Amino acid sequence: MIKLLDAFQVFKSARLVNLTHKIDENSPHFPALPSLEKEDIFTLKDGFHVQQFTVVGQYGTHIDAPIHFVEGGKWLDQIALEDLLLPLYVIDKSQAVAENPNYELTKQDILDFETEYGKIESGAFVAFRSDWHKRWPDQGAIRNLDENGAQQTPGWTHEALEFLIHERGVKAVGHETLDTDSGKSAFDNGGALKQEYYLLEQGIYQVEVLANLDQVPATGSIISIAYPNWKEATGSPVRAVAYVNK
Repeated sequence: MIKLLDAFQVFKSARLVNLTHKIDENSPHFPALPSLEKEDIFTLKDGFHVQQFTVVGQYGTHIDAPIHFVEGGKWLDQIALEDLLLPLYVIDKSQAVAENPNYELTKQDILDFETEYGKIESGAFVAFRSDWHKRWPDQGAIRNLDENGAQQTPGWTHEALEFLIHERGVKAVGHETLDTDSGKSAFDNGGALKQEYYLLEQGIYQVEVLANLDQVPATGSIISIAYPNWKEATGSPVRAVAYVNK
């Protein structure tokens, strides 16, 4: 049996990649939600420095619990702790997104990925690399609206999510954009985020607005996701870190 301290030494030898955007009052976010607010309650002139933050759960790089969209779904505190440290697979479709900002990751993309890198293991975290994170912190570039006010942004297809969840048994997925659905899909469905609803309806979580996936290999790394232990929260900003073999 491998002892925890031995495993710790392996983790200590890994290269760390911050998968999280730094957030402030001007960070890009879903426009219907308020911006972060920060206020000094006490300063060092008072003997200690204390800040008050007012921020919605779905802000910056954040986790969505199933209850975010689904009646009766899990709250954030009902997600098992062991599901927050997972093998990380990164499917790179950044070139396709560069050619078509509304690109949708397909089941065939996953099968092609597996042909090259091997089968995605059960219990994994699968991330869609689009390089959209490079647009941060420009709100206009992140949303990328067309002349009709529709987002031109990449997303997941239903078939891809269905395959990952039910055929590969993934624990979670993630992406670099504000939404699970492509901008075109959301616009065509009257603003409804059908793929996000479907994903959360299956009882798994997602992490949105990831950063620096271009610094992580396709396979072989571990993702760690941390956030405050909120009671009955639908989501929260997170600190997501990838442990990568040097």
